[in-house]
Amino acid sequence: MKFQKWNIGAPDEQDIALLRGAGYPYLLSVVLAARGVHSPEAAAEALDRERSLTLSPMGMKDMDKAVARIQRAIADGETIAVFGDYDVDGITSTVLLMDYLKSCGVKCLRYIPRRVEDGYGLSCEAIRGLRDQGATLMVTVDCGITGNEEVAYAASLGMDVVVTDHHECKEQLPAAVAVVDPHRPDCPYPFKHLAGVGVALKLVLALGGQNREDALFARYCTLAAIGTVADVMRMEGENRTIVSCGLEALPHTDFVGIHALLKEAGLLGKPITSIQIGFVLSPRINAAGRMGAADLAADLLETDDPARAEELARQLCDLNRERQAVEQAICADAADKITHLRSEDRNALVLASEHWHQGVVGIVASRLSEKYSCPSFMIHLKDGVGKGSCRSYGGFNLFAALESCKGLLSGFGGHELAAGFTIPEENIGAFRTRMNRYVRETCGGKLPVPSLEVDAAITCPGAVTLSEVEELGRLEPYGAGNARPVFALLGAMVDSIQPVGQGRHLKLHLSKGPCRFDAIFFSVTEDECGITAGSRVDVAFYFQINTFRGNTTLQLQLVDIRPSLTPSRHQAEDLALVARLVAGDPLTAQEAARLQTTRDQLVPYWRVLERHLRTGKTETDRLPFLRTLAREAACECGGSENFLRAALALEIFRERGLVSLREEGARLVLHLNSIQGKVDLTACPYLVRLQERAVNRNRGDVS
Repeated sequence: MKFQKWNIGAPDEQDIALLRGAGYPYLLSVVLAARGVHSPEAAAEALDRERSLTLSPMGMKDMDKAVARIQRAIADGETIAVFGDYDVDGITSTVLLMDYLKSCGVKCLRYIPRRVEDGYGLSCEAIRGLRDQGATLMVTVDCGITGNEEVAYAASLGMDVVVTDHHECKEQLPAAVAVVDPHRPDCPYPFKHLAGVGVALKLVLALGGQNREDALFARYCTLAAIGTVADVMRMEGENRTIVSCGLEALPHTDFVGIHALLKEAGLLGKPITSIQIGFVLSPRINAAGRMGAADLAADLLETDDPARAEELARQLCDLNRERQAVEQAICADAADKITHLRSEDRNALVLASEHWHQGVVGIVASRLSEKYSCPSFMIHLKDGVGKGSCRSYGGFNLFAALESCKGLLSGFGGHELAAGFTIPEENIGAFRTRMNRYVRETCGGKLPVPSLEVDAAITCPGAVTLSEVEELGRLEPYGAGNARPVFALLGAMVDSIQPVGQGRHLKLHLSKGPCRFDAIFFSVTEDECGITAGSRVDVAFYFQINTFRGNTTLQLQLVDIRPSLTPSRHQAEDLALVARLVAGDPLTAQEAARLQTTRDQLVPYWRVLERHLRTGKTETDRLPFLRTLAREAACECGGSENFLRAALALEIFRERGLVSLREEGARLVLHLNSIQGKVDLTACPYLVRLQERAVNRNRGDVS
């Protein structure tokens, strides 16, 4: 299991029926009801998509100043520098503004920092270089809001600065000609969740004037959509409009570089959703920044030469494959280092190497946090200085953790879930010790439980059809605040399981009653999955539509899998029978015969239980634990698997004081008790009642 806890929604069946009665399909109705949509009118509103941006860009603080200064630069023939960022949001922002300015006849300079050499944000050296090339005005996109010193330096060189950004502000804003950021405390703009490219788009719409807003939006909405999805912005309000319109415009965008990238990625001519942008296009564009070649991605998006676009797209995809190979190598090296860590250093993984690529360690930190269930700190070393990227796990507050170790750091920044830091190499050992101690003290030795949010369990698997799944597309675009729907199938059988993709992924065939489903579990091996054919499981998944050689099929893309927490019909009957015995309820002769158990028959269950609990207190899911107990006890004695006896044995061991057991919903908390001397299992009142009944039956009593 990737997630220890699944929060499965339970939408009201009456709400689902009401929506279905209004003509909404089954799956769509389930998701809407799970997300609090209770009426057809509310459903229509939730699914509605605006066709244009209705908020005036001039409603942003300082937008009038920004427009006035840029228009003066255009009129006077000044050279304008556009300073962006090296991620997808920054690259698309830069290209969008550059394209507009060039259409106005402006001589433009472009500067995108190199991740490794320059680091994030504005730099005085870069500003000096732009001024030396003749720039008298610099416009920042997706950066600059915290660049107070750099903006002041630009002013000292005689260069004006217009800052456009979407990040949180410091208490004191840069002393720029204009600072356009919806997060400014004094900015009245009502929608605060634009990406950097969204703010750049608003700037261009303001520069073009109200009469040209529709035409400019039509040209740039695709670039803005890519940057917005890649930066994981809230998918509501203006972002929903930008991405919806951008996706619709994608097949016929004027940017030939986008067509070339779609072709190279195998998506040309196929339906494109926010999923393809997030998982296919964005990683390729982002690879350029991670591998220190962000200008390559900007060149691709800027070019109007189809042949050059194809060549640049090939280079970008090659770079992404290189990034993937580097990532895999670092993951393998990190996994080897982890095996040499002391147990007390595994609450937080702090790893360092001179051989790791600085632009990739952040991705690897995410992989490690997920795999090892703890915060991860990956450090690239060079010349005695470590530059680290860290990722959280289970909601652990990284920023507070770094704050607690700031005496060992040269600097740090970020937020609760992802951050970066700089550290002298000689401090890494002390940092590892202190960070692990902080995790133990803060979390009581136990990190927050990672949880998976599931919209709903599928209660009518027979109603799942290709057309039903296609209708879920009406919920698009997906993103923060409008997540891609996650469903659960509870109590499914694994008919077969096999590795695919050179063993990196798993292909499964599942069944639920008469219904059959194909499933794929990406980036999970057989060993990691721990599930075998014949297992009863719960699966959480996205619905996925595959088209191959003209054949369209339905597939479940697994998010997680676990031994089922829902009993089969027979298991439910067994549990109910044991509960009746424990409660002292009357039993039929057949029921009592099924429950008859000797001391010798209980011994293998005790051996298995003791082995599992020997390490101390254990917390586990009840049903999977009972299935494991039944299976392993059968192996111990060479007999057949007996779920009923496993459930009965656990109750007998609890009554005899051998174990303490507390039930918390579907979870069990167990630990071994310290017992002096031998315990007479046959004296358990449950077994005594069964024995007395058997004796009476043999005597002919009808009790």
